[in-house]
This record gives sequence, structure tokens and C-alpha cells, in this order.
Amino acid sequence: MPVARRSPIRQSAPRKPAVPAALDEPRQELEPEVAFRTVAFDGHDLSGREAESVEFAQCRFRGADLSSSVLAQLTMTDCVVQVSNWANVRADGGAVCRVTFDESRMTGFSVTNGRLGEVTFEQCRLDLSGWRFTGFDSVRFTGCNLTGADFTNADLRGARFTGCDLTGAQFHHATMDGTRFRRCGLDGIAGIGSWRGAIVHPDDLPALSYTLAGGLGIKVDSED
Repeated sequence: MPVARRSPIRQSAPRKPAVPAALDEPRQELEPEVAFRTVAFDGHDLSGREAESVEFAQCRFRGADLSSSVLAQLTMTDCVVQVSNWANVRADGGAVCRVTFDESRMTGFSVTNGRLGEVTFEQCRLDLSGWRFTGFDSVRFTGCNLTGADFTNADLRGARFTGCDLTGAQFHHATMDGTRFRRCGLDGIAGIGSWRGAIVHPDDLPALSYTLAGGLGIKVDSED
């Protein structure tokens, strides 16, 4: 089912997560319907787990490994993820609010039919990530590798991309009125017909022009 369209969508800067300075060690296992509050997952190995309806509130992940975990209906609020491995994590139906992801490996990360609000991704490896049918509200991607990412049917009105590599990314049937791009790699993107209303920096137009020409059926030939 497509994500519900909400209006208005914010393009304001996300608020920083409210994470206490003093955090506890985890006292329970990562299992279905468990809630972690004010917990530090520093260097913890939580990879390959499967748990539905897990909640993380005011938590920190530093050097943590959650790779290949399946966390359907994940809820994250006021959390910080730093230099961690979230590769191939599946968080379908998840809701992420006031969370920062910094310098983390997130290749193949996937959240389908989810919601992201006031979330930042800084210098993250997000190649081949999946965001189908997901809504973005005050979300920032900065300096991220998003090659081959899939934004099919996503509501990107509240998303901003700065200094990101989006080569080969998919935007079929996305909603992009107000989505912002600056200094991004846009070669080979798919679904250019969905870019109506997107805001692109002039420096990004040369790379985008070939995709636009292809979408209009225009052939580019340098021969006189």
C-alpha cells in the first residue's frame, strides 16, 4: 500500500536528537516487541537478528553491527548512529524521527512503506538502499553514496540531497515537488518524469541534461 500523502511537508532543518549524556548498557536481548530507552549500543554485535516492532528511544549506536537484521515496524526516536554497520538491514514499515546517521555503512539498507521525519544522513554509504513507498519530512542526505538507490513511489517532498552520488538511482512514480539537489551526481538516474517540481542547483544541470533529453526522446549527436 502506498504511503499516505501528508501536507504540508517540511523542508526546514531537522532538529538534533535529544540523547542524554549518561546511557545504560542493554539489559535485554533484541527480540520482538522489546523497547530500549536511554541505552548505549557501543561496539555491540546485533547482526543477523529478526525482531518485529522493536523500539529504540534516546539510544546511541557507536561502532555497532546490525548488518543483515530484519526489524519490521522498527520505531526510532531521538537516536544517534555513529560509524556503525547497518548494511542490508530491513526496516519495512518503520518510523524514524529525530535520528542522525553519521559515517555509517548502510549498503542495501531498506525501509519500505515507512516514515522518516527530521532525519540526517552524513557521509553514509547507502548504495543499493531501498525507500519504496516511504515518506520523507525534513530529511537531509549529505555526502552520501546513494548509487543505485530505489526511491520508487517515495514521497520525497521533504528531502534534500547535498554532495551525494545518486548515479543510477530510481525515481519512478516518486513525488518530488520541492525536493532539493545540490552538487550531486545524477548520471543514469531513472524515472526523470517524476522530477516535476524538484529544485536543482545550476551546477547539477549539465549531468542532468542528458537524462532529460533521453526522457524527451531527444538524441544527442556531436556530428555536424
